[in-house]
Amino acid sequence: MTKFLQLDSQKIEIQWHQNVLNEQKNQNSSKNLPALIFLHEGLGCAGMWKDFPARLSQKTHCPALVFSRSGYGKSDPSSLPWKINFMHVQALKILPEIIKKAQIKDYILIGHSDGASIGIIFSGSPYIKELKGLKGLITEAAHVFCEQITVECIQQAKINYENHNLKQGLEKYHGKNTDNAFYGWNDIWLNPKFMQWNIEKYLNKIKVPMLAIQGKDDQYGTKKQIASIKYHVNNIKTHLLDNCRHSPHNDQPDIVLNLMDQFIHKIIKGK
Repeated sequence: MTKFLQLDSQKIEIQWHQNVLNEQKNQNSSKNLPALIFLHEGLGCAGMWKDFPARLSQKTHCPALVFSRSGYGKSDPSSLPWKINFMHVQALKILPEIIKKAQIKDYILIGHSDGASIGIIFSGSPYIKELKGLKGLITEAAHVFCEQITVECIQQAKINYENHNLKQGLEKYHGKNTDNAFYGWNDIWLNPKFMQWNIEKYLNKIKVPMLAIQGKDDQYGTKKQIASIKYHVNNIKTHLLDNCRHSPHNDQPDIVLNLMDQFIHKIIKGK
């Protein structure tokens, strides 16, 4: 069920998924489990995760919070153009506010693409000491630096948006925010200065358990991305999936669901 969080003057779309059966059987146990916080991709929103958060919530018994960043989905628009540090702003300013506003104590971040990068910045930042509740980080198709292959795919996305059917496909999820979401994301990734963007310095500061997943056929990034994550993070499990492109939870949903479930249960059991 879609609701909204008020952050200063911004209204943010949120969805909560709960394991109703588990709550009915053991409310006290359910309340002690970490919340799963989903961070969407550069063209995503709460609705574009589809039923995956609900399935993972049901499987792990953890509550799941899904939200649309400003300018996406049913959230309020964001002003354009975005700045080079837009993911840092989301990670270091907006995400902590959402966690506090939603009254979440313990949580595991699950990020896809840009959302995964936001999760990395947050998890390697000083906010961890202040908020304390981070128990784990899961990333899908994370970017830790900008590659030429990424820029080329984003250039093609602009062609598809302006000349083919990409805009129509996005409109059913973003509505009036469609242009805001697309050009906010597209223009900044195509800014020549963005080629220097790099968040690898946050990786070795991540102290919580981490699970990193990437498709072998990811069209938006090479295997150098997950290789860098594996090299810099100590407590990590990585998986490169066959027959999988940039969206593992869509391309290989059952495999990804099981990988995340196993990872989350180890955190819950303290292993």
